[in-house]
Amino acid sequence: MSAPHEPTRSVEIERTYDADADTPLPDWSTLPDVASVDAAEQRDLDARYFDTPALDLARAKVAVRRRTGGHDAGWHVKSSAPEGRHEWGWPIVDEELMVPDAVADAVANWASGPFVQIARIRNNRTAYLLRDAHGGVVAEVVDDRVRASQAATDAERAWREWEVELGPAAPADPEWRARFFAAADALVTAAGGTVSASDSKLGRALGR
Repeated sequence: MSAPHEPTRSVEIERTYDADADTPLPDWSTLPDVASVDAAEQRDLDARYFDTPALDLARAKVAVRRRTGGHDAGWHVKSSAPEGRHEWGWPIVDEELMVPDAVADAVANWASGPFVQIARIRNNRTAYLLRDAHGGVVAEVVDDRVRASQAATDAERAWREWEVELGPAAPADPEWRARFFAAADALVTAAGGTVSASDSKLGRALGR
């Protein structure tokens, strides 16, 4: 199956937190350089994840997904790296649940097909943009209520998590970023949340 060969590219720098179903949201406006918080935006996301039957991509900390809903619906490849999580994206061109050739080519260094669906993750997301005094987006915070099913065992899990991802107006200075996430950690802890022990939704869906 074909898809456009030139993907969009981005690097996500984020922190994920676990929260109970009734944990109140922190006051995100108290984070460094945040002057205002936009109104909540609701998104219903439905993602299907693909890998080899032996989970070669998962072992390499690479994920392939097809997600609908939200502003970035499409096929995505995510790869973990020290500087953040690299993401490549392609549009969905048909309704088939088959990994497009361009996506398969992008992960060829880690695994070769055939690829099968390994998990489905549905997410009711509430998103907030955190802006600086000039209106630039310092970060996006999402409040996720997640339902995941594992294809191999039909095991189902549900949880709530928060993600804080730096935006285009966030300074590139590593010291600023360290202070920002330290402040986020403290804010979440005070609200009753904790830094997530899992490095991804897929890992959690697979019990890792």
